Amino acid sequence: MMKKQVISLAVSSALASMLILPSVSHATNGMVPMGFGSKAKGMAGASIALPQEATAAANNPAGMVHIGNRIDFGAEVFVPDRKGEITGNNHPQLPPGAANFSGKANNDSFAIIPEGGFNKMINNNTSVGVSVIGVGGMNTRYDSIMMFNGQKYPTETGVDLLQLKIIPTVAFKFNKMHSVGVGVEIGYQMFKAYGLNAFTGTNSMPIPGMPGFYYDQQTSSVPSAVTDNGYDGAWGIGFSLGWQGQITDALTLGATYHSKNSMQSFDKYKGLFADQGSFDMPSWYGLGLSYKVNPKMTVAFDITRTQYSDNSAISNKLVTSAPPGYPSGTNMFFPGYMLGEAGGSGFGWEDINVYRLGIAYQMNDKWTVRAGWNHGDNPIKSDQTFFNLLAPATIQDHLTLGATMNLSGGSDLTFYGYYALNNKVNGTNSIPDAFGGGEANIEMRQYALGIQYGWNF
Repeated sequence: MMKKQVISLAVSSALASMLILPSVSHATNGMVPMGFGSKAKGMAGASIALPQEATAAANNPAGMVHIGNRIDFGAEVFVPDRKGEITGNNHPQLPPGAANFSGKANNDSFAIIPEGGFNKMINNNTSVGVSVIGVGGMNTRYDSIMMFNGQKYPTETGVDLLQLKIIPTVAFKFNKMHSVGVGVEIGYQMFKAYGLNAFTGTNSMPIPGMPGFYYDQQTSSVPSAVTDNGYDGAWGIGFSLGWQGQITDALTLGATYHSKNSMQSFDKYKGLFADQGSFDMPSWYGLGLSYKVNPKMTVAFDITRTQYSDNSAISNKLVTSAPPGYPSGTNMFFPGYMLGEAGGSGFGWEDINVYRLGIAYQMNDKWTVRAGWNHGDNPIKSDQTFFNLLAPATIQDHLTLGATMNLSGGSDLTFYGYYALNNKVNGTNSIPDAFGGGEANIEMRQYALGIQYGWNF
């Protein structure tokens, strides 16, 4: 009977998260959360060698066998603050300076990010479980970006990307000191874009250095599939592997690999994203350690690398130099570089490293407190800020605090909060001359509060 109840709770968790998904949108280390699980987030995400909750499969599937019989449900209230600006622009099809602007890109004032999981011990050495997590996303909504929506279409401009994973996991200990785990990562994502009308047609652009001469420039390979088509959904699948080893009584090490999730294409936006709407969830891998300083204090540290190069729409750069055969300055969106094409222009994100340092201190039998610092590379370079007005994922540093209160009957209540420090990227040669030059500048900061209830059964 208990087994059926646990499975029912896990399925309910997955379905509830799917229903809540339209509220999920965030960006911390690029477009990936800085950690998974409320206890891990209180320690800035450090978790690869320190499993603490039933969402551990999202960090390292090998950790699930150390959790025991457990269920966790949690949610985060996420408050982003995003801003973009264009300066020094003289778009050839707009009055001088008309495309210059400065404004916030905030959509709703906050978002709700759910997560949960369960784990069941089959025997002393083997566990099965599932973790359900929000794994990424980004949304922006400006009153208008004239350069993006065109003089004839002064309207709101923005995008909304929402991503979730369901991760069934098997883990086992092959001796007293070492464990391994494997997970199947079932991904689902939704996307919509609006107010990008300027990229749906053919524009007549002046040829630099040749007054009175113009060329026609088609921006997208499929103009009808660029903007204002509502949400499009896509499923995909990947896998994860992990190892955890008890090296000494105090030192534990861990390693994990999470593959690219090969996703269905966004057909409604195959004229926007490179490779005809392809938008795979990126792979990542990492190493971690935890060290028990004394019976009450544990320190954990992770190094991870996220491979945004797995996704052409995210990693392909905006062309900022003239292709062969075109006059200098006549750049961006030529055949072979148009939106939606194989090799077409994208957001120009680079792969990033992330460093997560956390500390946990057990004050007494009832309370454990946590703190951490998370630092990541910025995936957006200064020459790629133009398109990233739609995705200003500039955050590099998080400061976190957390605490767990043990309750009766083997249950506990966990709280955490973090502040992602404001970071601004000023553009350098970021807007092509064909679009009037100037610079696009982007910045972001974030706040979050989370709560999780869990229990052993």
